[in-house]
Amino acid sequence: MKNSNKNLIVWVLIFIFVLSISNLINQGNLAGEKLIFSEFINRVESGNVKAVNIKGSELTGEFNDNSKFYTHLPDYPKLVEKLEQNNVNIEALPLISKSEKIMAGILGWLPFIILIGLWFYFAKNATSSKGGAFGFGKSRAKLLQENKHKVTFNDVAGIDEAREELSEIVDFLKNSQKYIKVGAKIPRGCLLIGSPGTGKTLLARAIAGEANVPFFSISGSDFVEMFVGVGASRVRDMFEQAKKSSPCIVFIDEIDAVGRHRGSGVGGGNDEREQTLNQLLVEMDGFSENEGVVIIAATNRPDVLDRALLRPGRFDRQVNVPNPDIVGREQILKVHLKKISGAADIDAKIIARGTPGFAGADLANLINEGALMAAKNDQKMVTMQNLEDAKDKILMGSERKSMIMQKEERELTAYHEAGHAITAINCKNSDPIHKATIIPRGRALGLVMRLPENDKVSVSRAKLHDDLIVAMGGRAAEELIFGYDKVTTGASSDITQATRIAKGMVTKWGLSDKIGTIDYSEDDNKQYQIGQPYSQETGKLIDQEIKKIIDNALKNAKDILTKHKKDLEILAQNLLKYETLTGKEIKDLISGKEIRKKIIKSNKSAKKSDDDFFAPNIDDK
Repeated sequence: MKNSNKNLIVWVLIFIFVLSISNLINQGNLAGEKLIFSEFINRVESGNVKAVNIKGSELTGEFNDNSKFYTHLPDYPKLVEKLEQNNVNIEALPLISKSEKIMAGILGWLPFIILIGLWFYFAKNATSSKGGAFGFGKSRAKLLQENKHKVTFNDVAGIDEAREELSEIVDFLKNSQKYIKVGAKIPRGCLLIGSPGTGKTLLARAIAGEANVPFFSISGSDFVEMFVGVGASRVRDMFEQAKKSSPCIVFIDEIDAVGRHRGSGVGGGNDEREQTLNQLLVEMDGFSENEGVVIIAATNRPDVLDRALLRPGRFDRQVNVPNPDIVGREQILKVHLKKISGAADIDAKIIARGTPGFAGADLANLINEGALMAAKNDQKMVTMQNLEDAKDKILMGSERKSMIMQKEERELTAYHEAGHAITAINCKNSDPIHKATIIPRGRALGLVMRLPENDKVSVSRAKLHDDLIVAMGGRAAEELIFGYDKVTTGASSDITQATRIAKGMVTKWGLSDKIGTIDYSEDDNKQYQIGQPYSQETGKLIDQEIKKIIDNALKNAKDILTKHKKDLEILAQNLLKYETLTGKEIKDLISGKEIRKKIIKSNKSAKKSDDDFFAPNIDDK
């Protein structure tokens, strides 16, 4: 496109140049002083005119001092006679000179020349562009230049297993003769499977960067058009380009757009898509060899891909790119922290503990949000507090600064959150408290955040019971401090969370002695009804067991808070004073230590929220 724009500019400049030359020629014939005709006659009669040139109605000439002049002639029959009487040299010129004839010819043909040039320009532009009228069958694969922003395995963190599995492809592209000598064949296609944002595209670019080979990138949707046969033509053209740049990598993102099961839509299937898939299958493993061309594709829907696409000889290697664990998240955070001006107090491990389930793209977004906050506050460096605020914003939403909270509701929120914190501290299987706050965010007016030390694949019975006690801690604190009639709806989300855990313990995880190790789980959106996978008696027993587990948790929470009521009071009052307390500050307060903290005055919130309890996710095992 840049070259085409330059060509257009050249044509415009040529046109302007020709017009300028024409104007100069026309103006060049009328040089010197302009005289009115009567003044010209007076000069002739006074003998001051030396010579004249007559060309139609225009007259140019020279005075005796060799200065030039020009004038326009009226219908004056005796002009020549008068000039001869005063000894003026007379020269008659033709109306159209030779140079003017040439220029007139050029100007006459100029529009046609310009039209022909513009036609060539648009025809070439349409042919070179992938979507133009002459380029339907051209591949839309883009050749990425890795010289400026080269990506290597050092830029990919948190997916070590996938990286090691793909290192063979890098070694083959670098040292292909080593494999050919022993008769080994590198996989022609590699399918990267993972959730959105896990780094599949980044991993493919890192392979190209490590191997230092050309990297063609295209989306699966770029193959399919409304015209039949266009997609297949683009596949052929893509492989022809790749062979010319061999060895190289061709990366197809979202391949499920073109690689779905053939014949899945009876009577309404997309024939164009299926033809494109057939051509892709032939190019990957047909009669022709694609030596040195490695196809890497990415998808988060491997279940919809055609079986022929996954067989050996095509995408014969499948690499899972999972969400990173706590160690992987810490490594990813360190990679992105290098790109910002970070303060010394940033601890990537703490951030990694508080972001379970985050993919690489989510963590990059978190770092960027923190940097945006720092820039907004005119800070020179990004601090740990910026990243904590960014994490809270992503998980729970922005602070609700515009709401006004009544004194009674603010006190109730403080005791509610203090109840969660005190029960968490006194349950040995509970995760450590990271912070407690009564600053509202999103739908929540307060929360107690607990961060696990490590990612947990499975959860013990003891921890589940302790999580239930912590969930009931807020409701128990409200009843203990304000009385039975003053209990609010603020524990709604706590009850929902506790019910989900207790129901899983009884129906799914086999942690109820009366129900036993039988799976009675069902869709959470369905109610017990006719056709359920168990009898009414079993359903009644399940309800009783769930209620028993939650009632015991509430009772244990009340016992803990009654025993540690003094700690509850201290923590609640300090939450009212400081609004946010870290886990270390909470421990210091309970142990009787003084904390020195600047009081932050924030806008107070309005109504009590349901979502005021945060607990780590529990895997369904």
